[in-house]
Amino acid sequence: MRKLPLVVALAAATSLALTACTDASQPADDAATDTASSATFDLSSITKDDAAAALLPADVADAGTLVVGSNTEYAPAEFIDADGSTPVGYDIDVITAVAQTLGLEVEIQSADFPAIIPALGSKYDVGISSFTITPERIAESNMVSYFTAGEAFSVQEGNPKGLDADDICGATVAVQTGTVEDEDADTISEKCVADGKDALEILRYDNQADATTNLVGGKADIMFADSPIVAYAVEQTGGQIEQLGDTFASAPQGIVTAKDDTDLAAAVQAALQKLMDDGSLESILDVWGSADGALDTAEINPAS
Repeated sequence: MRKLPLVVALAAATSLALTACTDASQPADDAATDTASSATFDLSSITKDDAAAALLPADVADAGTLVVGSNTEYAPAEFIDADGSTPVGYDIDVITAVAQTLGLEVEIQSADFPAIIPALGSKYDVGISSFTITPERIAESNMVSYFTAGEAFSVQEGNPKGLDADDICGATVAVQTGTVEDEDADTISEKCVADGKDALEILRYDNQADATTNLVGGKADIMFADSPIVAYAVEQTGGQIEQLGDTFASAPQGIVTAKDDTDLAAAVQAALQKLMDDGSLESILDVWGSADGALDTAEINPAS
């Protein structure tokens, strides 16, 4: 989501794979999936840090609530729990911990991924949705780094088509719209053509669950997503898919704020640094099997 970032798999419950909407021209094949169990971290251990809270802009501090936009279709980073309404995932836990460190309540609002950054400062205070830090995004928002992830390919179990991660030209590739992988798939396809090979057939879906479902069902040859998403998809499909090749193109991800809201970016940075320094960030990510992605320094708009 993430975005333009790494990979995420299926949603919280079997029902998501059965009911998720797909592009009308590319209906999803049914795929049996396991119900995702929600990991838990004791967020009650996170307490207010007065120094970080003092950096908040007055309007956010007075409101008492951090309003967050997130594309809750990118497990295990952000997705809807089996109850059909509760946002969960490591990004959800991270932003909740940030809010608590700032002495705020948190309100998570599900949003289309491409719509989050344009709505910062009007609809949302911040966005968290596996946003890979890129120059283009930094031009539109402030990005505060907290996590790093890579990209990865996945195929059906056993790689029945004998695909090579180093040469996927001619393959049918499923991606989530608006992600880094969406853009990178075009780049790969253009290089294939330049090299005299067949272009990719790129299937674009509004949510990650549809991309995963269509790989399992055989409509796509390859799913292209963030590495944590791929790993989670492998688990949640009961091994019906597997990663193809190694993880590549690792890059930091960030929490986003409006470009002109430098005070809020500074407050988020201070809160994240507190969570990094006391080990809370790594502990939160560890619950979701993603501790290796924890950064130890929170930066605003780092070089990407």
